[in-house]
Amino acid sequence: MDDEQVLDAVGARLRGFRRTLGLSLAELADRSGISASTISRLERGLVRPGLEQLLPLARVYGLPLDELVAAPRVGDPRVHLKAIRRHGLTYIPLGVHGGALQAFKVIYPPASKARAPRYNTHPGREWFYVLDGSVNLALADSRTVLKAGEAAEFDTMTPHWIANARDDRPAETIAIYGPQGERIHLTGP
Repeated sequence: MDDEQVLDAVGARLRGFRRTLGLSLAELADRSGISASTISRLERGLVRPGLEQLLPLARVYGLPLDELVAAPRVGDPRVHLKAIRRHGLTYIPLGVHGGALQAFKVIYPPASKARAPRYNTHPGREWFYVLDGSVNLALADSRTVLKAGEAAEFDTMTPHWIANARDDRPAETIAIYGPQGERIHLTGP
């Protein structure tokens, strides 16, 4: 893709990121400090964004600038992992955000140090694979213990929670979330 094509696609990418997060133009304007009308013009490709617009948008979306605009990748292909701590868990992104699904390594603290179970529901599906240790998966009224090497997949409209099954050491999983799951696990209440 040449530079013109990259620049022509920025507006649609910006709109896609906003919609993926479920933000209205007004909500994004409040969070970014950019007027809703300017955001609308950027998303429709009527104006090309400058750094003064891209920096606050990248901050709101939690993305590096090159991912925000789909700049061509050069050099080192490794993903630079930055842990996110939320609700007593550690989430490590395993790729750069850029699609409908996002993979994370999730580290659950020992059960003795975990917060009280809290059921969640949200649209979508969740999939996870236990790398190390064992975890409790509660789906509505049932509870299953999954050990290293086992995987689970479920409809996330079913009330669910996942926690470490052991008191003596952390458990590790690889989890794949769609946009709704990522929002609940990483940015939700």
